[in-house]
Amino acid sequence: QVQLVESGGGLVQAGGSLRLSCIGSRRTTSYATMGWFRQAPGKEREIVAAISRSGGSTYYEDSVKGRFTISRDNAKNMVYLQMNSLKPEDTAVYFCAAARTVRLGTADHEYDYWGQGTQVTVSS
Repeated sequence: QVQLVESGGGLVQAGGSLRLSCIGSRRTTSYATMGWFRQAPGKEREIVAAISRSGGSTYYEDSVKGRFTISRDNAKNMVYLQMNSLKPEDTAVYFCAAARTVRLGTADHEYDYWGQGTQVTVSS
């Protein structure tokens, strides 16, 4: 059973930063693509960012481009999401996800494994 565990969420003021971390129970090189999704209250879960196995390819949702950075350290089985210039609309539960496919998927069904999520709250 593959497990992904997120950490690093919390309460931050608008304009602040947080760094989310996700550790896998198996080598992250086993997952071709890793991603971060988020789900705000009353809204559907949406892709935030995705990264290829080597880290050479990334995808960002338009609203986070220039503010968020996804990275991975396969030697440590870790994936990170550095979030800067946070806005109240970034408030959501953030989920780490892993996919066996090479394509940088942007939809839920393209990912095979999920973490339990970590809450990020941005106050105005």
